[in-house]
Formats: sequence, C-alpha cells, structure tokens
Amino acid sequence: MQTFDHAEVEARLDWPALIETLRQGFAAARAEAPARQVLTIEQPDGQQVSLLIMPAWQAGRAMGVKVVTFFPWNAAVGKATINAGYLMFDGGDGRLVATMDGDALTERRTAAASALAADYLARRDVRHLLICGTGQLATAAAQAHAAVRDYQTISVWGRNADKAVAVARKLTEAGLPTIPCTDLEAGCRAADVVSCMTASTEPFIRGEWLQPGSHLDLIGAFKSDMRESDDHALLQARVFVDGREGALLAGDLAQPIAAGLFDPSQIVGDLTQLTQGAVQGRETETERTLFKSVGHSQEDLFAAMQVAGIAP
Repeated sequence: MQTFDHAEVEARLDWPALIETLRQGFAAARAEAPARQVLTIEQPDGQQVSLLIMPAWQAGRAMGVKVVTFFPWNAAVGKATINAGYLMFDGGDGRLVATMDGDALTERRTAAASALAADYLARRDVRHLLICGTGQLATAAAQAHAAVRDYQTISVWGRNADKAVAVARKLTEAGLPTIPCTDLEAGCRAADVVSCMTASTEPFIRGEWLQPGSHLDLIGAFKSDMRESDDHALLQARVFVDGREGALLAGDLAQPIAAGLFDPSQIVGDLTQLTQGAVQGRETETERTLFKSVGHSQEDLFAAMQVAGIAP
C-alpha cells in the first residue's frame, strides 16, 4: 500500500497536468459518483459540525472515498476549517492500494475544477483576477486560474486585511503579480474574473458590481445556509455547475430556488457537458457567466488516480 503525505500529493498534482486530467476524466464520463452524504454532528456546546462522505469509482479499475470534516470556527483560532483523508482501493479485487492526505487533494482538485470551468467560461483576454477569501483555497485558486489565463493583476480580498496581505505576499513570492484589495466593490468592478472561497452565510458579492463580460467563480458556501453572491449576480448570468445534484443543495442556488427566483432548468450545463462539447461555454464577450462548485467526488477520484500513477 502506498501512502502520500501533503507535500507528495501537491508535488504529483501540478496545475496543467491536473486540469487536463479533470478535463479528460469528465469528457470520458467513465466514473460513477453517488451524491455525497453530509452528516450534521451536534457538539456538546450546541454548535454543529459536518462530516462528509464522498465515494466514486471506475468499475474494475479504481474505487475511492474521501471523508471530510468541517469545523467552521477553526479559522478564528488559526486552524483549518476543513480536514480530509482519502482511501483508494483496487477496482478489480478490492485491495486498499493507497491512502493520501485529503486536504491537499481537496485544495488542488477544487481549484483545478474552477480553472477548468474558467477555461470554457472566462474571456480569453482577461487581465484581472480577484480572489475573495484568505483560507486554505485562496492560494491554490489563484495559481490554478493563472494556469489557464494570463493575468496581469491578481487581487486578494478578505475580511481580515492582514490575512489578505499575507496571501498576496505568498502569491507574489510564487511569481504571480498579486496585490491586496481593501475595497471589495472597487475590486469587483475592476476584475474580469472573481473567485470566491469562503464559508459565508450572507451574500457579499453583488451582481451590480460585476462588469459585462465577467466570470464569477463560487467555490465556497457548500451548504444550504451558506451563500457568497446575491440574487442579481445569479439571475444576470449564464449559470454552470460542477455537478447538478450537489450544486442545487448549496445556498447560492438553493435559496433563490426556494424563493421562486431561479429554476434548476436555467442551469446551462455541468463540467461533463462542457468538456464533451454538449453545451456551449462563453458565447459572447459581454455576457456574464457564473460557475457554482460544491466539490464532486469524481474530481477526487481523478486526482487521486493521478497521485497514485493510475491513468483515469
């Protein structure tokens, strides 16, 4: 059995290769993935945490499952809010063949999926990327997006200005042209692509701030009581998702649907349809596009197979 720690997972999932692995995996549509199971666990103090179970497989080749914990208050004490582990089994005989750090796997595949979507949905001439969030995914998202588009400026906004400065510094040291952003509205109005990765329960991205031709990438807010964008941001855009079943459970879609403002039939397509060419990505230079991601266990499987040296 192979074991891959955080550093090894990152090293085996370089951005261009991982993005292409996801593209090929979704286009081939060989993997099966039932809906993730989200278990709510009440803590002794009355607060709630989440345990997510996310299986996927390619029959006869590989089977995998990721187990994730979500402790929303960890960020306030300098701890990761999301922690995960991944188990991979041989699809032919059921042997456990690999275990790997699920945090690195989740960061990389999540960011790569958004970059893959942006490759179909963001304008070719984009120059300014705004990152909203300063947690685990912020650096990964910026690097992944920069692998599919040539950004002249990357801005980082967060509710904690010091953390935004720290993320911007880290990205600058990695060779990306990054600055901190202190004015969210101004940052949105200037950006061609806005990528959000927070656990917000209140919308903080307003549709009126997003310029024509912009692309909005919503990575965070995976539960029904979470939300990153307002109704206007959704209703003015052509909407795409990583997977329909999971995305409909997230607040950015679930809440407008419950209010009768948005119908699931208005979703233009998912990653499988985009990569197969079954639906058109960006159609005009002025339309606004939106990609809602909640994480898809097929992405975990494809990425884990790349880590383990198994072609998807």
